[in-house]
Amino acid sequence: MSVGEIVVGLLILVGGFLSMAAGIGIVRFPDVLTRLHAATKPQVLGLAVVLAAIIVQVPTWGVLTTAILVMTFQLLTQPMTAHMLGRAAYRSDHVRRDLLIEDDLGRDIAAHDQTDH
Repeated sequence: MSVGEIVVGLLILVGGFLSMAAGIGIVRFPDVLTRLHAATKPQVLGLAVVLAAIIVQVPTWGVLTTAILVMTFQLLTQPMTAHMLGRAAYRSDHVRRDLLIEDDLGRDIAAHDQTDH
């Protein structure tokens, strides 16, 4: 067993652990916003670690560019998806507002409603 294979194995284990932590967080966390945090942060980092393992295992330009494209699209879409889900949950009263430190969206919605009337 070479050093590269050990590194790849460790990276796959770390990526798997992060993805598992994301799944557990989605099931166990109490409200929508904390579940969104669990769904985005460790999942994206887990994917990055697994892609790094793939690049270490197969260090070719094709694999590198594909991994960069996959990670780029993930980083472009994941925050927007979480943002839209969070806004939808807030507007449909699925967010525990008593846990919010500062309610910027509520203030903006109230200001918008006042200007419409």
